[in-house]
Amino acid sequence: MPTNRAPMDREPVDREPMDLEAYVERTRGGPCFVCAFLAGHPDYAHEIVFEDEHHVAFLDRWPTLPGKVLVAPKAHIEHAVRDLDPSAYTRLMLVVREVALAVEDVFDSERTYLYSLGSRQGNAHLHWHIAALPPGVPYERQQFHSLMTENGVLSPSPAERAATAGLLRAAVAARGVLVPPR
Repeated sequence: MPTNRAPMDREPVDREPMDLEAYVERTRGGPCFVCAFLAGHPDYAHEIVFEDEHHVAFLDRWPTLPGKVLVAPKAHIEHAVRDLDPSAYTRLMLVVREVALAVEDVFDSERTYLYSLGSRQGNAHLHWHIAALPPGVPYERQQFHSLMTENGVLSPSPAERAATAGLLRAAVAARGVLVPPR
């Protein structure tokens, strides 16, 4: 179901250095970023792509690829296998799948990466990353290389973030599988 795909026929070259020391300090010493975001803390604001009673999908604050989205349960869950019963796990993975398909509807991609990171030491709240690898990225700059903030991050403007989130919200809605509460 193609929609208005963003023209991404090459790897983004306008990456900026990431302040990794500040990031580590924030993730290890600050509040849970998902819980702070959901509580409305202004320092943890994100553009929402999808939200229902139990899940939220939002643009990554430090994207390494255009349109990178995070999906998390709203409850502070820390382990993808042990902390979710089969029904909750299946529903979360449905949200991940549908948001990933919406990302593919908006951004041309050779491959869509899905992964979950974090630990009790930092970024403990369970969350999935969804990142569309643009076609034409040289192999040596794909996979982990394209995902690592150590290789720089993109810095879309607030207007660009809002526009991307709007396109992704529309793509999620057009798919018709995930229905936000009224």
